[in-house]
Formats: sequence, structure tokens, C-alpha cells
Amino acid sequence: MRFYRFLPTLLTVALITGCNGGGSSSSQESFVSGNGSVTFIKSDNRIQAPALAGMTLSGTNYSYGFGNVTVVNVWASWCAPCRAEIPTLIALSKKYNDVTFIGILTRDNPPTAEAFQRRFKIPYPTLIDDSILLGFQGSLAANAIPSTVVIDKNGKVAGRISGEVTVASLSDLIEKVSAE
Repeated sequence: MRFYRFLPTLLTVALITGCNGGGSSSSQESFVSGNGSVTFIKSDNRIQAPALAGMTLSGTNYSYGFGNVTVVNVWASWCAPCRAEIPTLIALSKKYNDVTFIGILTRDNPPTAEAFQRRFKIPYPTLIDDSILLGFQGSLAANAIPSTVVIDKNGKVAGRISGEVTVASLSDLIEKVSAE
């Protein structure tokens, strides 16, 4: 009977230490992988996306002014779903040449990510400022690695794919937002 008295305490300690991941908060051990679910926000309920500006992996300053439908992909070179989805993102960035594609690197080493970008010949810029992600908190935050956010022509967050994109899921979201 005494065991049951301590059970809530033991469960609390197990839960807290289990959520820690055992490593630092910037390690890949504590990342959350999404399931590919798509969220769409009706135009009346959208809020402004954060400014997309900062240093890129290639070492240049980048600043984007909204006006096109924009796809923002949050990724890391160590992330298996990110590696799996990159050919899809590259193909769609070429197919939808009137859509702006931008990457945001998270929880990664920039030199390693830059080598990844060169290897796959990613044709769009990747920003290396994790703080940009905080600007999405009031709408559709990047809740997994990878996460892909679609921003409408007015600079408002229109949708998100939580996890690896597919040709169908991202094409449908781009076309839905572009048709508005």
C-alpha cells in the first residue's frame, strides 16, 4: 500500500526526465517529427507572418518583401524527413516559379547545413536565424522538424504542413492559396 502513496511523485519525475531528451535543447535528440498533417486558415482568420530577413547559409544578407505566395520550409541537415522531402521541395520550387521558396535552418550546424545545401543544389535561400520562428507563434508555429508554412500574397500565414511534405500536399496548399 505504501507504494501507491509515492506513485504520483514517481510518475511526475519520469515524465519530466522523459521530456528532457537527455541532451541540450539544441540537439537533434529532442526534435519532434510531424505526421504530414495539413492545416489551412481561411483568409478572414489569418495573421501577418514575421519578417523574413537575415543571414543566409551562403553568407549573404537576405530580406524578403511579401507580394507572392511564399513557401517557408523549416529544416535541418540531420533530420531524415528533411532529407527525404528536399527533392520534392526543389521540384516544386521549379514548377511554381511564381511562388517564393525560403528555408529556415533550425537546430543545426551552419557549415554542415551549407554542405547539404550545396550537395542537393537547393535553388532558394535558407536563413540561419532561428528567432524568425518565434514570429509564427501567434498563427501556425513550426511545431515539428520539418514544418512548411505557406504565406499568402498579402504576407499572412495561410497554411502549414507539419512534417514531411508530399507533392500532393504542398501542391494542393500552394494552388489553394494562389487561387485566392
